[in-house]
Amino acid sequence: MLTGANDNLAAAMRAQARRIFDAALAEASVARAFERHVDCSRGVLRVFDDLYDLGAHSRTFVVSIGKAANSLVEALESRAGSRFEGIVACSTASGPQVRGFRYFLGGHPTPNEESVCAASAMLKSLGALDASALVIFLLSGGGSSIVEKPIDDDISLADLIATYRALVLCGAPIAEINAVRKHLSAVKGGRLAAAAYPARQVSLLISDVPESTPDALASGPTMPDSTTAEDCYTIAAKYNLLKQFPESTRSLFTRRALEETPKSDDAAFVHSRWWALLSNKTAVDAAASAAAGAGFEVIIDNSCDDWDYALAADYLLTRLRELRAKSERACLISGGEVTVKVTNGGTGGRNQQFVLACAQAIAGENVTVLSAGTDGIDGNSPAAGAIADGRTLPRAQARGLDAANSRRSFDAYSFFHALQDAIVTGPTGNNVRDLRILLAY
Repeated sequence: MLTGANDNLAAAMRAQARRIFDAALAEASVARAFERHVDCSRGVLRVFDDLYDLGAHSRTFVVSIGKAANSLVEALESRAGSRFEGIVACSTASGPQVRGFRYFLGGHPTPNEESVCAASAMLKSLGALDASALVIFLLSGGGSSIVEKPIDDDISLADLIATYRALVLCGAPIAEINAVRKHLSAVKGGRLAAAAYPARQVSLLISDVPESTPDALASGPTMPDSTTAEDCYTIAAKYNLLKQFPESTRSLFTRRALEETPKSDDAAFVHSRWWALLSNKTAVDAAASAAAGAGFEVIIDNSCDDWDYALAADYLLTRLRELRAKSERACLISGGEVTVKVTNGGTGGRNQQFVLACAQAIAGENVTVLSAGTDGIDGNSPAAGAIADGRTLPRAQARGLDAANSRRSFDAYSFFHALQDAIVTGPTGNNVRDLRILLAY
């Protein structure tokens, strides 16, 4: 049990957890990934094992989409020089813009007018390319809303936003959410690749989706779609979505009128390649290495990916305590994302909700829990996540804060902000999903 005598130890462990998180962010940076996997010499671009003679193509066009869109274009220019043109769509304003590129400020987590304008511009530009052109797609998380155009003109922007809200708040894992998005979109589920055909294509991915479903990243605009229209009907029924969808969207489902997305046998993919620059595994492995270097016995457990946040908290804390019984300094690293079904409006996100559940369970214990998003954004809050330990609940009670009420009202950010325990990094220009760091000492 915690006493006043080991307050310093608890503070040191909180600082240690943050150092582990920061080390993971640094290793999983876009710039570091390009240093490892991309270079250009004498006009030949190397991407992993592939070589592209840029002089042999009539035109090289770059499309960068997602939260890391700005960072990706800057890194490409840094490695290959100022030789490209294209379109960038990000959710945060860039600094100095790269010459030759058009920029759009798309919406996240719901689309905006710029999202639709970006999609229209991409479809028009890609449709003008021929077989002698090369397209470099730079894809990262958040792209599903940052670039969007409904497949049906009857779906207005307002209806599109209402549809997105229903999907995001229904409690479904990201892969199921994106399956529906793909079939409602003119750019997702391989449709950007189809627009670029017959140009040669290469996609560089900063993945914020499970390793087994790469085509869920940004809803897979350049990859064959492994989901089907029938999957979408099943998902809509599973989460009772039809009652929440606006009429224009609901009609496509009730009429079973969703158009099928391009599959692996589509001609658009014959001359396409895909490479994962970064993924959640990059951050998880870096965190585990940093923790081991700090003297912790480390295990990695990603099995609660896409679990409900409360079940994930119970499971991971149980595993941590089991490890703690065998080692004086135990660390559990967990990647991926937990889910939260929001039933009323507060300020927070899945990471802070997870940490709040842990805070209630570890009161009085020598345990520290940090959970944060590598994009620097957690839900509708200004924080990336939060940190808690065995002293969090008594500190909160001393300030008149009610952890149970904050959790019920999905207002975790207000709780942690008042304790100065919210983790605020600002947007990182990257996104490889979430990272959970649990320490026992």
